[in-house]
This record gives sequence, C-alpha cells and structure tokens, in this order.
Amino acid sequence: MQAPPVVNNAISAADPAALNRLRWRCRRGLLENDLFIARFFDRYGTRLTTRDLDAMSELMELSDGDLLDYLTERKSTREANLSIDALQVLKMMAER
Repeated sequence: MQAPPVVNNAISAADPAALNRLRWRCRRGLLENDLFIARFFDRYGTRLTTRDLDAMSELMELSDGDLLDYLTERKSTREANLSIDALQVLKMMAER
C-alpha cells in the first residue's frame, strides 16, 4: 500500500481516502470520545502532520476511560507517560 501524499509534512487534502482510514481507526467505544475525535478531525483533518498522526496512534492506545478523563481534565496527564506530540494533539482535541 502506498503512503498518503505529504505536502509540507501534512496529509494532502487531495487524499481523502487516507484521512477517512485514519478517522475509521480512531473510532472508540464511548460516544463522548467519538465526539471529541470527530470535532478534532473537522477542525484539523486536512492540516494534520505525520507527527500528529503518530500522536493520534499513541492516544488510541489509551483505554476509553483514560482518554475521556484526559480530554475532560478529570485526570492529570502528568502521569500518563505520553509524548509531547500526543499531549499537544490531546490539547487540540479538548479545545471547545
């Protein structure tokens, strides 16, 4: 399978299939998480960098409960052992 085209280190808007595959991989069991993720993709989907994609993959390794707790700030991310990029994407996801 060929990698999505990269323009200025961002996924090209000309490759909606790659973006749709990423969105599909990010579906979660909790509706609340899906809403945060959907809003994130609506805002940033066409401007995501390869680093953002790696960070999203890292965040998708979290349990649904932990992800929601970090997004709603019920739990501090200090002990989450996440990369700087994942913390940045988490912050972008939590923006209202």
